Amino acid sequence: MKLTILGGGGFRVPLVYGALLGDHAEGRVSRVALYDTDADRLAAVARVLAEQARGVHDAPAVVPTGDLDEALRGADFVFSAIRVGGLAGRAADERVALDEGVLGQETVGAGGIAFGLRTVPVAVGLARRIARLAPQAWVINFTNPAGLVTEAMSRHLGDRVIGICDSPVGLGRRIARVLGADPGRAWIDYVGLNHLGWVRGLRVDGRDELPRLLADPALLGSFEEGRLFGADWLRSLGAIPNEYLHYYYFNREAVRAYQEAGQTRGAFLRDQQEGFYARMKDPAAPALLTWDRTRAEREATYMAENRDVAGAGEREESDLESGGYEQVALALMRALARDERASLILDVRNRGTLPVLDGDAVIEVPCLVDANGAHPVAVDPLPYHAVGLVTAVKAVERAVLEAADTGSRSAAVRAFALHPLVDSVSVARRLVDGYTRVHPGLAYLDRP
Repeated sequence: MKLTILGGGGFRVPLVYGALLGDHAEGRVSRVALYDTDADRLAAVARVLAEQARGVHDAPAVVPTGDLDEALRGADFVFSAIRVGGLAGRAADERVALDEGVLGQETVGAGGIAFGLRTVPVAVGLARRIARLAPQAWVINFTNPAGLVTEAMSRHLGDRVIGICDSPVGLGRRIARVLGADPGRAWIDYVGLNHLGWVRGLRVDGRDELPRLLADPALLGSFEEGRLFGADWLRSLGAIPNEYLHYYYFNREAVRAYQEAGQTRGAFLRDQQEGFYARMKDPAAPALLTWDRTRAEREATYMAENRDVAGAGEREESDLESGGYEQVALALMRALARDERASLILDVRNRGTLPVLDGDAVIEVPCLVDANGAHPVAVDPLPYHAVGLVTAVKAVERAVLEAADTGSRSAAVRAFALHPLVDSVSVARRLVDGYTRVHPGLAYLDRP
């Protein structure tokens, strides 16, 4: 089988390739096409993958290319991991928002909206290209904002595009470990949108173990989300939120911490990755070792400001390991290609799963996956507090899609103004002005 990775020069591509190296079953991926518009980044990642493959007799062949059509033709799977505007764009997204006193983050709030406005037109173009050149391919989307981009692509690819995220996987794994359960055997009752979801139950052999966790302050304080949100708040909710909900529940503290930080997360990653790719231009540099050290630093500093606000301390060693989205992607590909049925938390079209949203809305829920696709599992209704957030953010996503489709500036303003973390229509208008100044690619927002 052929896997095409769009954004093949991206820093996390070796995680995906590492997962493929561990798959030796019949029908596995045997060819990987890496497509990227940046030849230097593509060459750097290809070097890392070559070192990973040493000593693996059946390692998938890697073909770097700057020709999109060549990369797509004959693909069985297309993995989308593009970053429109690069990390410099992310850093600008964060700074413009923080200057207006609202959250700057790449998927949440103003920063996420700006990223979506830049990314959706490109993602739609790719979806159309895939539909023409590789109509039978399954598309696995990891491009952020993952739920929004998956929904945009689904308008052209239908149910053949599936979004993945490592946040629910990591959360479920942490909860299971705290409860002494095997994460591989536990059923995670998770529901919401991408980066806006809650674990409402964790069932082992039919028994829900989450009430035992919520009733034990010591257990709640023993893992990252427990320390991040606090035991009292988790017991009040009766659920464990995705870590990204910290931006909503503790917004004022998060904004202040980001404003006081010497450098935004995007700027840190921009500088860090520029250093990595610069070092990789030296033929003598140990590619895999250089990449691994950079990755370890990246993971250790993930959501550092939020942990500082909550006094949550450093990340645990187990959370620095790989095994997140790349393992989800591998399990998803196996299920689709070989009918190895799997239960995975994925971003898929609603199809009546959540009655508060229409059928085409992309949600993030447990799915049963087989050769016919990913099928969302029926879930209990959302509590009212979650309904409010989910429907408000979905309205924002729909406004972004409208703006990207029509070039409507008023739709873009509406997207910012309706977001729960933007507190004024006037601020929303200034955000649109600020983002169009720093991102030439947003010049398409030229209609009323």
